[in-house]
Amino acid sequence: MAGIVGYGSYVPAYRIKASTIADQWGDDAAAIERGLLLKEKTVPGLDEDTITIAVQAAKYAVKRAGINPQEIGAVYIGSESHPYAVKPSGTVLIDALGIGPHVHVADFEFACKAGAEAMYVALSHVLANAMDYAMGIGADTSQGAPGDALEYSASAGGSAFIMGKKNVIAEVLHTHSFTSDTADFWRREYQHYPRHGGRFTGEPAYFKHVLGCSRQLLDKSGLKPEDFKYAVFHMPNGKFPLKAGSTLGFTNEQMEQGWVVNLMGNTYSGSSPTGLAAILDEAKPGDKIFMISFGSGAGSDGFVFEATDRITEVQGLAPKTRDLLNGKKIYLDYGKYVAYRKKIMFNE
Repeated sequence: MAGIVGYGSYVPAYRIKASTIADQWGDDAAAIERGLLLKEKTVPGLDEDTITIAVQAAKYAVKRAGINPQEIGAVYIGSESHPYAVKPSGTVLIDALGIGPHVHVADFEFACKAGAEAMYVALSHVLANAMDYAMGIGADTSQGAPGDALEYSASAGGSAFIMGKKNVIAEVLHTHSFTSDTADFWRREYQHYPRHGGRFTGEPAYFKHVLGCSRQLLDKSGLKPEDFKYAVFHMPNGKFPLKAGSTLGFTNEQMEQGWVVNLMGNTYSGSSPTGLAAILDEAKPGDKIFMISFGSGAGSDGFVFEATDRITEVQGLAPKTRDLLNGKKIYLDYGKYVAYRKKIMFNE
């Protein structure tokens, strides 16, 4: 048995409502909320970045795992907003958590699936018996240019998962990846904001890869949508994951617990992992969980999990994802939002 032994999430307290952004640009706020199924999104504070988010999520994961951090043999952070172009985020994290120095560290990038990618590789080390524990993290402070459609969804947050074979709380039963060269979304070197290919972002990119990965994973596992208690798909907005799930035969009830995008926005590399964390917060022994990530460029990683008897023992050891989302909120006006996102210079 191999799978998740500990997990944790972190989202900033700062938020901005979709209506606040709509008012700034003269858009119809009600139409935006209906169209994207987004009410608000998280915003990183002036002292928060991908590293601080990853560190806090990782601390919660270690707490739930109940292990000595130095037992972790690899740490991988997936993100498309690493603070440094040349300097790994993971080296800061291992010092903050007291991991290492005998540890393999790497930063991953694959648009919004870099977090699932990190989880995938961490799991592979454990399955290969190369180490007892490995950590995969998805965290982002995602970018969206002022006035661009991405500004309504690009948010901040992340989740960490420790993979192992001892005291597993969610066994990985099956995995699958589906990848192609599809230029739907990209950011060139030295450019602060990403660009997207409009009509390529839907059917040729998101749905082709999410559905392609999902169908093959279901076929590989011999399972059907009705065999799962929960399902979570990458959440670039509120509508896409619900449409993908419905197309495959999953119900809104199965997707509801992991569908956190309406309160969080799109945390890019942290999107589907944070939805998974929200599901693990409530899962019961024997519950099967279906997870599909998506990253532009483009690809999807899929996992089939089954919660073990230990899941209920660890759920209360660290803050739950929805408690973080519904807890302390500090709403920003548009001026402070662009300052916090460093779209304008600001001294507080």
